[in-house]
Amino acid sequence: MSEEVMNTKEVARYLDIHEKQVYSLIKSGRIPATRVTGKWIFPKRLIDEWIETNAKQGVKEARQKSRRIEGGLLASGSNDPILDMLQTYIKKRHPDFYIFSANTGSTEGLNALNMGFTDIAWSHLLDAKSGQYNIPYLSAYLPNIKAVVVNLFRREVGLIAAHGNPLHISGFADLAKKGVKIVNRQKGSGTRVLLDYHMDNLGISTRDISGYDTEVFTHFEVGLAVLSKEADIGIATAAVAKLLGLSFVPITCENFDMILDQSTFFSKGIQALIEVLKSRDFRKRVDKLGGYDFRDSGKVLYSTT
Repeated sequence: MSEEVMNTKEVARYLDIHEKQVYSLIKSGRIPATRVTGKWIFPKRLIDEWIETNAKQGVKEARQKSRRIEGGLLASGSNDPILDMLQTYIKKRHPDFYIFSANTGSTEGLNALNMGFTDIAWSHLLDAKSGQYNIPYLSAYLPNIKAVVVNLFRREVGLIAAHGNPLHISGFADLAKKGVKIVNRQKGSGTRVLLDYHMDNLGISTRDISGYDTEVFTHFEVGLAVLSKEADIGIATAAVAKLLGLSFVPITCENFDMILDQSTFFSKGIQALIEVLKSRDFRKRVDKLGGYDFRDSGKVLYSTT
C-alpha cells in the first residue's frame, strides 16, 4: 500500500484505535474515506487534515466550556509532565480558579491563541538562526495578538532509550541506524521541530528513520512506547526518563514559556498561576524529579509594544 494511501488496518494503527472503530467512523461519516473495488482506502493527507480539524474543534468546545465557568481559562499547546502538578497546586490554593489544557503542540497552541480559541499557549519552539525560543515566531503566528511571553521554566530534554541503553544510543545520528525504531511527536510540536532541525543538520532524510511517522502527543506516551518496547528511542524530558527508569542522553536545556495576550496577563488566574509556580513547596516537589530550572520562572521575556 502506498505511503500516501492507507487501508483500514493502517489507519487503525495510525490513529491508535481498533479496526472496528475505523469502520464505525466510516459508517457515521466522521472520517474521510473512499471505497475502491470493494475496499476502503484513506488518503493520508486527508486523514492528517481530519486529525487537525478535530483537535481544533476540541479546543473550540473547551473554549465554550471555560466561558461558562467563572475564573476558567483555557490553555493549549505543548506538553510537560509538571503542568498537571502545577494545576493540582493551583486548585488547592485557589479552588475558584480552573485551567482547561489541551495537548495540541506548540504551533497549534499559538494558532489557537491568535484565533481567540485559547487564553494561554504553552510553547518551546526553537529558532535555529537566533537560538531564541518562541519570540521569533510571534510575528508569523500571532498577528492579531499583543503578546506577552512569560518563562515558566527551563527543562532538560534528551533521547530516551531502554534501561541500560542496550543499543548504545549517543546522539541523533543513531536514529538512522538499521534496526533502530523511534517514536515521534505530532507535527507542529516543539519536539518535532527540534528533531527535524537536527536531522536536517546531519543531512539525514526522515524517510530513512524507522518509526518517524509513529506519532504521540505527550512526553509520557513517548516514554511508555520505549518502556513497552514499541520503540527503541524517543525524545522526552529527563523527568520522564527518571520516572520510568529509562536511559537518558541529554540534548539541550530549553525554554518552556507561557504566551498570552497582554489583557489576559493581569487577570487573577494568571497571577495565581505565577504565584504557585514560584512557591517553595511546588518547586521542592519538582526538584525531586530533576531536570528543571526555575531561575527565570515568572519573568516576562517579551511584550509586544
